[in-house]
Amino acid sequence: MATVILVRHGRTTANASGLLAGRTPGVSLDEVGRNQADATGKRLAVVPLVGVVSSPLERCRQTAQFILDRQPGTPHAPVDADLTECDYGQWQGRTLADLAKEELWKVVQMQPSAVVFPGGESMAAMQARSVAAVRQHDAAFEAEHGPGAVWVAVSHGDIIKSVLADALGMHLDLFQRIDVGPASVSIVRYGPGRPTVHATNTDAGDLSWLAAVHEQDDAPVGGGAGHAAPHAQGA
Repeated sequence: MATVILVRHGRTTANASGLLAGRTPGVSLDEVGRNQADATGKRLAVVPLVGVVSSPLERCRQTAQFILDRQPGTPHAPVDADLTECDYGQWQGRTLADLAKEELWKVVQMQPSAVVFPGGESMAAMQARSVAAVRQHDAAFEAEHGPGAVWVAVSHGDIIKSVLADALGMHLDLFQRIDVGPASVSIVRYGPGRPTVHATNTDAGDLSWLAAVHEQDDAPVGGGAGHAAPHAQGA
């Protein structure tokens, strides 16, 4: 099927001050976050994207725009509520330092599949709706543009970690082992037999190989030859 590039939004004013923003409206990228998102947009400029799907929250839409601004074409750019941040309920707007004192914090760290945020969403429901959304968009882009299609989903840290855990065949209780930094790039291809995770939490490196992804379900024994080396500048 198609290839999805999972991009977390850049750093926000809430990230910088240690607040759990959740779904609070009006949380924007700070200067560092704008620079991060711009760098990611430049990095993805070599990949002809067929779509850039974003969470509806402002920080994701801002990050998505940096990516769209670097694309030579006009990728489809819908907003999908199923890619929005987890509903942290009564935890929303509190500092991480304060939340770390709660008994539920330990469960979030060690057994997230059992977590239901007070007045909010369960982490299992968060994973179910975000994975379903990514897989549905992926199938739709593949059906319209073919198996070489590459698209971007711009979302949030816990959302992307849960999607990566699913692609890696990991139980949700292990997803805290995955790190997803601001404006980072992770890459998943949903093949006919199983997903392949090509990258997680990257903020540098050539991505031009994504412009020529070929259908291949079998993993190369021994690891294979890898991607072709990037062309030298001016070559």
